[in-house]
Amino acid sequence: MSKQKRDISLPGAISIGIGGMVGGGIFAVLGEAVSLAHGATAVAFLFAGIVALLTAYSYAKLSVTYQNRGGTVFFVAQGFGNNFISGSINLMLWLSYLVTISLYAVAFASYGQTFFTTQGSTWLKHGLISFAILLPALINYVSVSFVEKSETVFVFIKLAILILIIVTGAPYVETARLSPANWGNSFSIIVAGMVIFVAYEGFELIANSAEEITNPRVNLPRAIYASVIIVILLYAAIALITVGTVSEDVLMKAKDYALAVAAKPALGQIGYTLVSIAALLATFSAINATIYGNARLGFILAKDGELPSLLALEERKIPTTGIIVTMLLSLVLANSINLTEIAIIGSASFLLIFFIVNIVAYKLNDAIGANKFITAIAIFVSGSALMTLLLHTYSKNPTAIGVFFVFILSSVLFELTYGKFIRKTLSICNED
Repeated sequence: MSKQKRDISLPGAISIGIGGMVGGGIFAVLGEAVSLAHGATAVAFLFAGIVALLTAYSYAKLSVTYQNRGGTVFFVAQGFGNNFISGSINLMLWLSYLVTISLYAVAFASYGQTFFTTQGSTWLKHGLISFAILLPALINYVSVSFVEKSETVFVFIKLAILILIIVTGAPYVETARLSPANWGNSFSIIVAGMVIFVAYEGFELIANSAEEITNPRVNLPRAIYASVIIVILLYAAIALITVGTVSEDVLMKAKDYALAVAAKPALGQIGYTLVSIAALLATFSAINATIYGNARLGFILAKDGELPSLLALEERKIPTTGIIVTMLLSLVLANSINLTEIAIIGSASFLLIFFIVNIVAYKLNDAIGANKFITAIAIFVSGSALMTLLLHTYSKNPTAIGVFFVFILSSVLFELTYGKFIRKTLSICNED
């Protein structure tokens, strides 16, 4: 059996991580962060970045030792074995990506509505949300090569626009708006960081490419750390420009498309339009890539017997059933939950998954050469961050908490029923 060809360089691996993180997240959750942290929005992004960076340590150690395209799924199996726990977590991961697609689709609709005079139209909003999921699903169904080739272009455009905002907006920053006097309290700043944590989801995709990265023992850790640090600095700079150049009242009126408003002081209406276009491209490409990844995650899980075999069906090496199922469930989620709730559910889901991955790294510290103290800190910080988010959300938005626990319960019940009866029956039949 021939080995996987390794043709992804260090810069290429870093771009995978940056592209995974700088998707639609920053466009979707910036306004939400401002509403909670106020003048300390950059601090909230830094705090969330610290949680991501600690978890990146676990991923770096695990991905070097276990170079497998399954990434998180494979790591969990190594830590807990192929059992009820790993099965539930794997389904939770698959569902979490559906939430991410929904977040990007709602953000696409928010920025898309800025081009219409009837911005408050419910029909327009849901039409744009559905379009943002249906078209990428169709592209995935018809042409995999388009998805793969277009992502590099989209990443370049996203980064170019964000850097343009930072460079042109810097002279317009009013430092008084960033003064501690305008900060939220410590708890709200931490909560803000956790609500927008979903914007850091994506660096773990580097682990899925471990088999294709050159000199993996050196380049894998470097790529993971470099991508997270670059994105932390990028997000903090964007937050400083946004809060420092636009009054909070104006930002709150345009909460769902705050970044477009942040471009106005320096670039005027052209900047507003440019960022709106960039947001549409960014969220569209993020949906495109996430459908691509989640359909293949479902395919891998179905091949391993973790999900129904229906998701393992493919045509032209394309997991067609996985694409259709991902599309349908995302349409339901995106059209039934608002942006704030989706951001909270998405952040809570990935905090839970990263918390579990940190536990795996701690359990396997000898095998992967990890520092037990660092992984213990990662467990504590990610777990505390998750609890902080859940406690705050329970008092402010119980619906989001309800949906999040429905996700967990669905994963557990599915594994209890499908795992115990159907998968076990299939295994017995195969043995016979």
